[in-house]
Order: sequence, then structure tokens, then C-alpha cells
Amino acid sequence: MRILAVSDVEDEAVAASLPARAGSVDLVLGCGDLTYEYLDFVATAVAAPLRAVHGNHDVPPEALDDPEVRAWWDGIDLHGRVVSIDGLLVGGLQGSPQYNKGPFQYTEFDMWLAILRMVPGLLLNRVRRGRFIDVLVTHAPPRGIHDRPDPAHLGFVAFRTFLRWFHPRFHLHGHTHVYDARTITQTRFGATTVVNVYGAKALEL
Repeated sequence: MRILAVSDVEDEAVAASLPARAGSVDLVLGCGDLTYEYLDFVATAVAAPLRAVHGNHDVPPEALDDPEVRAWWDGIDLHGRVVSIDGLLVGGLQGSPQYNKGPFQYTEFDMWLAILRMVPGLLLNRVRRGRFIDVLVTHAPPRGIHDRPDPAHLGFVAFRTFLRWFHPRFHLHGHTHVYDARTITQTRFGATTVVNVYGAKALEL
């Protein structure tokens, strides 16, 4: 499974290379803070299915007053869900820690409620497929991994517990912008490789 994960910025170099990648990408995963138009463009350009979560700067689809966008988003939204895409088990959790009254911001308790909604599907995967989940897609990182000390960019403690309990092979996130090539963007945490996909990252499972 060849994955193209995108987050936070519309990278012009990536966009220009997309037509050449058509047929070489099996799945596009959006980790938040990208426009609906850009996400659709990326998935269309590489001719691959798309799944995504919201970032804290995203505009809620209901605010656009466009039923077609709402229906489209409902079809790709991963928040609080676990889905199988050609046998790959993918789940997602949207948003960032709460720091003002903007949309898609959550307390630790809020995030735990979203995780609990995923538990029945995770347990069913374990029974049927021998594993809970392959890829966790979030906007924010786990606490202490790729996060920052300011309230808006702290990671979620709940995500660390999720990784310890359900052992995804990959945890893909955005939110923490990367401006220095020396910044660590890939970290091993138990059985999981945590990847900051800021901009775009290609991965193969």
C-alpha cells in the first residue's frame, strides 16, 4: 500500500509533481489544515481514494452552506472511525488541544470520548483480522512527540495511551510546522512509527 499523506500547507512543488504520480499512489491521507479543494485536487491528480481528518484551522463543512461539500466530507471523514481500505485498517482523530473557542479544538476528556467511540471497531478488527489498526491519522501529535510547549501545539496524552493499547504500525500527524531540515519528524514509540507529515510525505506499507 503506497500512501501519500498531506497536512498544513499546500506545497507547490508537491502539487506540480502529482500528475506524474498517478498510478503510483494507492491512498491519500489528509492530516488537517488543508482546504477541501486542495484535498480533492491531490486525490484526483493521483487517482487514489482519500480519507482525512480536520485540523484546528479548518472551516466546518456546515459553515459553507453547500450540501455537496458536506456529503463529500462525510464520505472521507475519519474522525472517531476505523475503516478498511483494501485491507488496510485506518482510523482518525481530528483537531488540536483547546486554546481558544475555535472549531476542532478538544480537551483530553473530549478526545477520550472520541477514542471510546472507536473501541468497538478496533476490537472487532482484532477478532477478525488479528490486529486493531494499521494507521492512525490525527492532526495533533502525541504528547511529548513532535509537539511544542505552547497550549495550541501540545500533543494529546490520550494519543500516547492509544498507541500503547492498539499498536498501529504508523501514526501520521501534522499541526507542528517544520521550518528546519534538522527537525525530527519521525520517532519510534513502542510498536508505532510516529511521522509528522507537514507538507507531504510518501510512505509504503
